Amino acid sequence: MQRRDFFRNSALLAATGLTASIGEANGSEPIRKAIHSGKEGVTCPSKWGEDPVEHFTSYHPDFADNNIWIRKDNQVVTVYRTQPYQKYPYLYPLIGPVSRVSVTSESAQPWPHHRSVFLGLDKVNGGNYWQASRADGQILSQEPKILRAEKTEVEFTDRCLWKKPNMDPIIEDSRKYVLTWRNEDYYTLDLFYTMTPLVDVEVKHTNHGFYGVRVEQDLAPEGSGKLLTSNGGTCQADSLGKPADWIAFYGQRHFNPAITEGVAVFCPPKMPFPNVPKEMEKCPWFVRDYGNISPMPFLFADKDFVFKFPKGEAIKANYRIVVFAGTPKDVDLTGLYKEFYN
Repeated sequence: MQRRDFFRNSALLAATGLTASIGEANGSEPIRKAIHSGKEGVTCPSKWGEDPVEHFTSYHPDFADNNIWIRKDNQVVTVYRTQPYQKYPYLYPLIGPVSRVSVTSESAQPWPHHRSVFLGLDKVNGGNYWQASRADGQILSQEPKILRAEKTEVEFTDRCLWKKPNMDPIIEDSRKYVLTWRNEDYYTLDLFYTMTPLVDVEVKHTNHGFYGVRVEQDLAPEGSGKLLTSNGGTCQADSLGKPADWIAFYGQRHFNPAITEGVAVFCPPKMPFPNVPKEMEKCPWFVRDYGNISPMPFLFADKDFVFKFPKGEAIKANYRIVVFAGTPKDVDLTGLYKEFYN
């Protein structure tokens, strides 16, 4: 193999997040074998250090402002990012179970305020906790903590304040995330969320909120991916504003079309927000073919309708994300939905 071909192939392998064993065999073409540390059938040469880590590790590095890093087989699964200069805390990446490359996008065009797995809201007492500058409103992490780290599951929590600079907070929220690696084909990320208004809060008609996931372009319909809802919807036109238990984006990964991966978002059986119009009680979805998914009612009520959150009355909402290999038919999303909400 010529030298330039060797470096080209090495670069392609590095781009996928895999390492490779490359060697000559009796003058034939090199033997290439993908290595995922810790997987059955893979051996590592001796004197390469410690044995591969075959379970979750999670930690706060002492150099990184309380970000929480979660790894499996010593590869990053996700990072909970809590820097004080951010608009809000968010999780990125969210890796595919086979590719180990993220299925979510960080600050992608045309709307770079979408950051992977995030939570925020616009038109909150005149502030914007979803986009625009930090002066318009910011959600600030206060207490990120790792509660539990087991072989296949990590649980971590945070407390956040919604506020404008130099002003008292208007909302306090608490969040618990549980990430469970079910098998080599899929894992779940569950959010148990409580939001407590510290003052009377009003939210006006907006399409910017509440819990959002932005997928990579190779999973989005405007890229090369596909959309499917629990009710059979296959695009933005037949999904926007309509109820469904879950919505999934999936597709062949652009760096390796032999791998298909996807991400599904679940919505609670009933919208948890107060004074929701009856027609909005079953989750209506905000969805875009460029790759945004958000289960929320704030766009679909009458334009003059105002959502009111009285001071001190806590709102609870639970959400599940499933990251999977293959297509939605290869994982029992409906079964996982019933498991979570029953």
